Amino acid sequence: MTEKNRTITSTVPVGAPQAPGAPAPRVISARPEPVAFQPGQTALIVVDMQNAYATEGGYVDSAGFDISGARGVIASVVKAIEAARAAGVLVVFLQNGWDAAYVEAGGPGSPNWYKSNALKTMRRKPELAGKFLARGGWDYELIDAIKPQRGDIVVPKTRYSGFFNSTLDSTLRTHGIRNLMFTGIATNVCVESTLRDAFHLEYFSVMLEDATHELGGGPIQQATVYNVETFFGWVSTVDDFCSAVAA
Repeated sequence: MTEKNRTITSTVPVGAPQAPGAPAPRVISARPEPVAFQPGQTALIVVDMQNAYATEGGYVDSAGFDISGARGVIASVVKAIEAARAAGVLVVFLQNGWDAAYVEAGGPGSPNWYKSNALKTMRRKPELAGKFLARGGWDYELIDAIKPQRGDIVVPKTRYSGFFNSTLDSTLRTHGIRNLMFTGIATNVCVESTLRDAFHLEYFSVMLEDATHELGGGPIQQATVYNVETFFGWVSTVDDFCSAVAA
């Protein structure tokens, strides 16, 4: 067996059985091994690319986190979205936040009340009350560079994982999706939380590491990369995704 054949036969199988005569699956170069997928059974998940996380004056910036890296991944996310749309890969935007009265955020009886940095920042700075991650507000909105188009899907969520108390799982299954490509913010929080749940729900997940950004610094990014490629999925890049869907 040639080295090329060994590489291809070690790929992860496409999630759903293939009908006779179906086109050969695409193969994306990934770690720890290549992954095979059909574009029509694949979704690009764009996690929380909102003003809150990637724009000056948003919640993350106001809470004291460095958002310069977040701005740096915007072009990579846009590139992945454009390639996905051109190849017939479903684009799904996750949008994190709560109702304007913050009922969905939970009160002192919820751990989210204590751990959400948006909620903590608003309590610490009363002049910001009601500004962060409230549906209908600027902070909640997707950034100007990344807006849904006809055929894309937007799924609201109220906690870190896009699968918790949302329509994400049922929406993906309705569209026959078994393979997920992850982009967005924050790598170590909402991206990883959603990807972990995807693993438990039997999705094959690939994280495009250069289209994600962490909160907490470079070593935090590498920790999630390790977790994904070792335990929960696979890790690749935007260029490799674009090459695979264009093949």
